[in-house]
Amino acid sequence: MRPRGIKNTGQARLFKSDFLEMLTKTKPSVIWGIYIPILSYLLYRAHTVYKIELIQMVLLFIAGIFYWTFFEYMAHRFLFHLVSDNLKTKKIAYILHGNHHEYPRDRQRLFMPLVPSLILSTTLFSLHYLVLGVYNWAFFPGFMIGYLSYASMHYAIHAFEAPFKFMQPLWRNHQLHHYKDEHLGFGVSNTFWDRVFGTMFNLTKNKPDTEKVKELMFEKEK
Repeated sequence: MRPRGIKNTGQARLFKSDFLEMLTKTKPSVIWGIYIPILSYLLYRAHTVYKIELIQMVLLFIAGIFYWTFFEYMAHRFLFHLVSDNLKTKKIAYILHGNHHEYPRDRQRLFMPLVPSLILSTTLFSLHYLVLGVYNWAFFPGFMIGYLSYASMHYAIHAFEAPFKFMQPLWRNHQLHHYKDEHLGFGVSNTFWDRVFGTMFNLTKNKPDTEKVKELMFEKEK
């Protein structure tokens, strides 16, 4: 969904209900704090109940992380930026992601909120289980660590400058996605799939715009 223009203060109002509105916000520490025990239990069960060997668990876990990167790219490109003339579809796209483009400084909506996150992750676990069976107990934790890493990376890109030179292309790719062209630069945790599918920004031609980058960065908390 095309953003309505960057706003430097405030938050989008997504629902009339104050209760529902509250459920759309969260903190990274809350999501990490909920999922780490859950994912640890899944791995424990994979090894002790389903007797998956440690080397298999490691390979499945890594495969889950890699699969997340593809899932991230496809969801960002085809779901979060869904183009439609239907008003309900536009509203859904705005709730999912459009509000972030309009209010990039809103730090409370970079992680999926707890309740919808648990519902969606349970659904995805079930769907993956239909394909992978018991191996999903080791695969899915990797997938979810991929998600948590993606959300944390997204948060970091809006919170501070790239800490290392080799990470600068990743930072700039996402920044350009915000202020240059929302139909390019869909990778947030990595640029691999942007390079594969030809949606990577030409970073040589697109030099950093300091003022526009500042508009995307969180204000310092008082």
